[in-house]
Amino acid sequence: MPTVSTSVVVPRPADEVFDFLADARNLALWSSGVDRVASEHVRPGRDAEYAFRFPGRHRDSVLVCSTYLPPEAIAFRGRRMWTPLGTQVPEYAFRLVPHAEGTEVVMSVTCVLHGGLALMVPVVAMAWRRDLPVDAARLREAVMGDRAPAALPAAAAGPPAPPAGSVRGTGQEPLLPPVPRAKRRRRGGDVPDAPAVA
Repeated sequence: MPTVSTSVVVPRPADEVFDFLADARNLALWSSGVDRVASEHVRPGRDAEYAFRFPGRHRDSVLVCSTYLPPEAIAFRGRRMWTPLGTQVPEYAFRLVPHAEGTEVVMSVTCVLHGGLALMVPVVAMAWRRDLPVDAARLREAVMGDRAPAALPAAAAGPPAPPAGSVRGTGQEPLLPPVPRAKRRRRGGDVPDAPAVA
C-alpha cells in the first residue's frame, strides 16, 4: 500500500484553493492519475460520487469524496478497479495549511493493491514519487490560471519576513554588510593600484 506525499504553496486564499479541489472535474486538469471526471449533476460534498477514468483504462470507475472539511481537507477514493493482475484502490488526499505566501497544499496519493499487483508496490511507489511533484506544480498553475498572486490580508499573511541579511527565525539583528572588494585595474591604467602592504 504505497503512499507518496508532496506539498506546494499556492498564492491564493485557502477557501479558493479548497473550492477548486472540491470540484472533482478539476482533477483531470492537473493530476496524472485521473484521465477525466464527469460530474455535471453532482454537488460537491462528502460521499458525492463521480464517474472518472483512470489513465489507460477504457471504462469509467467511481470516485467518492471520502473527506470533506472546508477549507482544511478533502479526499477522493476510487472504487476497486479490476485488472488481469489484481485490483487497486487509489485515494487522492489534500490538506490545506495557511502559509505566509497563500496556502500550502499537502497532497498524497495512496494505492491499495491486491493480488498480483501487490508485487508491483515498489514500481507503483517509484512512479508516484516521480509524478507527484510534477502534478503539484501543475495544480499550482491550474489554480492560478492567468491571475496574478492576490495580496493576502495582514492576518492571513503570517509573521513578517525577517530583515534582509538576518538569520531566519532567530530574531538576530541583520548581519554586517559585505566588505567591498578592491577595485580591479582597467586596461587603460586609469585606476591606481592598491598600496602594497608591508
